[in-house]
Amino acid sequence: MTYIELLSPAKDLECGKAAIDHGADAVYIGATNFGARQAASNSLEDIRQLTEYAHRYLCKVYVTVNTILYDNELEATRQLICDLYNADVDAILVQDMSILGMDIPKIDLHASTQTDNRSADKVKWLRNIGFKRAVLARELSIDEIAAIHRAVPDMPLEVFVHGALCVSYSGLCYASQYCFGRSANRGECAQFCRMKFSLTDSDGKEIEHDRHLLSLKDMAQIDNLEALMLAGATSFKIEGRLKGVDYVKNVTAAYSERLNEIISRNPDKYQRASIGKIDYTFTPNLDKTFNRGYTTYFLKGRQPGISSPDTPKAMGEYVGTVKEIRGHSFNVAGLSSFSNGDGLCFINSRHQLEGFRVNRVENNRLFPLKMPDDLLPGTHLYRNSDMDFQRLLSRPSADRRIHILMKLSETKGGFSLQITDEVGRKSEESMIIDKQQAQKPPKENIIRCLSKLGNTPYVCENVDFEPVDFNFFIPAAQLTELRRKTLRRFEQSDITCFKNRHNDTAPRGKSENESPTEFPREYKQTYLYNISNNKSKEFYIQQGLQTIAPSFEQKTPTSPLIMQCRHCIRYSLGYCIKNGGDKPSWREPLYLSLGDGKRFRLEFDCKECKMNIYAENG
Repeated sequence: MTYIELLSPAKDLECGKAAIDHGADAVYIGATNFGARQAASNSLEDIRQLTEYAHRYLCKVYVTVNTILYDNELEATRQLICDLYNADVDAILVQDMSILGMDIPKIDLHASTQTDNRSADKVKWLRNIGFKRAVLARELSIDEIAAIHRAVPDMPLEVFVHGALCVSYSGLCYASQYCFGRSANRGECAQFCRMKFSLTDSDGKEIEHDRHLLSLKDMAQIDNLEALMLAGATSFKIEGRLKGVDYVKNVTAAYSERLNEIISRNPDKYQRASIGKIDYTFTPNLDKTFNRGYTTYFLKGRQPGISSPDTPKAMGEYVGTVKEIRGHSFNVAGLSSFSNGDGLCFINSRHQLEGFRVNRVENNRLFPLKMPDDLLPGTHLYRNSDMDFQRLLSRPSADRRIHILMKLSETKGGFSLQITDEVGRKSEESMIIDKQQAQKPPKENIIRCLSKLGNTPYVCENVDFEPVDFNFFIPAAQLTELRRKTLRRFEQSDITCFKNRHNDTAPRGKSENESPTEFPREYKQTYLYNISNNKSKEFYIQQGLQTIAPSFEQKTPTSPLIMQCRHCIRYSLGYCIKNGGDKPSWREPLYLSLGDGKRFRLEFDCKECKMNIYAENG
């Protein structure tokens, strides 16, 4: 049996609980410090509350401790990890290798995508040095993921399936640090890739002017989940620790329902990693949640249309074309209905996203708060704010309950009640109660009383009786007390048996008969290893790395590589000869430039099919 995990983001305690309510098997959240989303930090008390809430459904909580660390931060990091262990979190996500040498409790370590995990050798090495899971690079294809799984079958693999895409391989982006002194490896990304660039060749010829050439669409793999499962991935991660609760509710519900549908067709092969059945008050729809347009990225190989050069902002769902403009109103050709307050947008004549609010809807006519000047008949319209959908999500929108079975039995001195949940956990309590033969059939009233579970996370599917011809009268107050005592014991029961059945509890380290895995020397420029403290330096020296440069954040190299991308501007413009494009007329190298004059050289590594971006600082 393979246990499948849907992993949702938690900006805060509210989002974490909403993710669990709407179908997540696990959530990931930032702590007070050292997370790769500095704006999404949470107190230890909130994390403790989230963990307590999650574990009742056998869901897990992972905490991001995935920035690079400086020497003066090591002790604070060690103490934080100890505190997280005491808060009963299930794992921490790690980038800095100094953590492997710290005196910390035995807590599972997951190799963050910030450690640039894109090869079987890297994943095997991570497993052998103590990691319990690898979060793979977003850029990998199905075939590449399957190859990693075949090479390291006992290493659980986590893959991103939805949300924003970084154009650079994670952990290898230094653009924000170079331009603004804000390190992405320290949780301070300034969204360099969402900015406008002009593209020129070596003769100064302008090829593109002020376009978002590095901005990618958002990932959506909802139609590829089964293929990813067959490839060996077991944890499916939704991006978005800076997103609000509506995003978390909608996206989690959509992916949870799709996973359930796949598992229902393969019950002997897959099982969800947590328990609880969910009733929704809405129909999930990914088009109605923040998105820049969707792409499957490189999952099926290099594909056109992965970028969003006109805008880095949310487009939302396509709702039709402008049909007729009359005065300060217009109507739309299409099947969509609209509400007062909806947010609509379109790409104007300047290749910019322009948005406006619908002030009033009368039949099929829309009256904007202010009529856009560039709105013309035939314009494609998108809705990036659906008021009706937002109202649905602003209310309680999901009810997750653990289905239990009860068995009421006669004992020598009274009666006992046994509770069994969906994964076979059991608890039993007995009470001394005078036995009175019932004057009329008692089972219906007993079932009604025992099934009153109120605000608990449980729902009773059935009550059995022992003996089968049970015919005793039990006062309602005593039945209620027996139910409460049994539930209390059940909630306090140990869930170790559940945790031990999961894939990612495999022993750390290499198999007994396996030859040692050599440290993968991946980078020519050793600052790419992100070594920013002495403990991490010692670790890499022990691994055999002889030449060590300080991290980019500590010392800026000359004309440095600041991004390594699988996205290729030459391909996206239709000039990749290797993939059937036109032969370009420009003279390379090409350069990207910002409005402030900063210039960046592009290097097209066609052998590796990737694009490198270098800063020009002499």
